Amino acid sequence: MKILMVLTSHDELGNTGRKTGFWLEELAAPYYVFKDAGVQITLASPKGGKPPIDPKSNEPANQTDQTRRFEADSNAMADLASTAVLKGIVHDTFDAVFYPGGHGPMWDLAEDTDSIALIESTIAAGKPVSLVCHAPGVLRHAKAADGTPLVKGKQVTGFTNGEEEGVGLTKVVPFLVEDELKAKGAIYSKGPDWQPYLREDGLLLTGQNPASSGPAAKALLAKLNKGK
Repeated sequence: MKILMVLTSHDELGNTGRKTGFWLEELAAPYYVFKDAGVQITLASPKGGKPPIDPKSNEPANQTDQTRRFEADSNAMADLASTAVLKGIVHDTFDAVFYPGGHGPMWDLAEDTDSIALIESTIAAGKPVSLVCHAPGVLRHAKAADGTPLVKGKQVTGFTNGEEEGVGLTKVVPFLVEDELKAKGAIYSKGPDWQPYLREDGLLLTGQNPASSGPAAKALLAKLNKGK
């Protein structure tokens, strides 16, 4: 089984002068769900090479057993240091695609034509796409085969307005994930802030926040195994 994980290359948190990127737990937790199940993982990002880790995600309060395992894993760190360039990657060689979040994807992957095309072609090929936390926001421009928004009428979740307010970035981000998904016609729902919450609708699997990333990966694996 082969899974593509797509990470952001964006490291500027709006005009704040602060750094952002992907949220480490949202890579590390799914990475080991997949790795421990024998999945072959490919990491990719718009610019290739080493994508930026949101520095806040690596502060002691936000570290987890999985993030510590990842940083102590020379093979994992080597994978992260040499992500493939997203442009030119096609769904054909993968069974599923997984998008970790963090604030970075809201600036680059949400507008990236290669990412949009990858999502659309993966779904069209009958393969699942899973996105967690801020990453469901990258669905904003993706279309279904009939040209309507991919998320229209779909049960989805993603980082809540309350969670964004909780980190003080409501006025910094280019859009609010919850509001954007609703605006595109999605059937958006959420659980309590910061608690695991998942939605699965056909080939689309979404998780609300960092705590949802490991469970989302397990749900994706279960879906792939069920389809065998």
